Amino acid sequence: MISVGLYEPEIPPNTGNVARTCAATGAPLHIVGPAKFRMDDAAVKRAGLDYWPHVKLTQHAGFESFIESLPAAARILCFTTKATRLYTAWEYRPDDVLLFGPETRGLPQEIREAYAETCLNIPIFTPAVRSLNLGNAVSIVLYEAIRQLGGVGVRRE
Repeated sequence: MISVGLYEPEIPPNTGNVARTCAATGAPLHIVGPAKFRMDDAAVKRAGLDYWPHVKLTQHAGFESFIESLPAAARILCFTTKATRLYTAWEYRPDDVLLFGPETRGLPQEIREAYAETCLNIPIFTPAVRSLNLGNAVSIVLYEAIRQLGGVGVRRE
């Protein structure tokens, strides 16, 4: 099943919006490393509405424990404005993990270097915009992966 990973998220409403998307698709959500807010923060709960019970949420102390928790077939796909390969040019698999960095700084260089072959980019067509909102970026990529897989890899109830 396709999973979403948020590395050290910083903005509660963004995490809540990602959680709502994960609830809608059945994609498990991994919070990797410490969030810059409390997960019981009212803003996180408000953005996720009453969908939190439908999110398969796993919190990891750090990147290593996150990696160790993944199945052997999992591929970590890193989303960064610094990549040149487009997210639409990637062939997604059901065990892929879509990893996004913190809103203000993105994924650390050491992670981008370790997973250089699986770094992907969502194009931005104007230099006036540095990056997309985290919730929007997750939605764009997750739904492209689901589209490619014909709905395979997501939980249906």
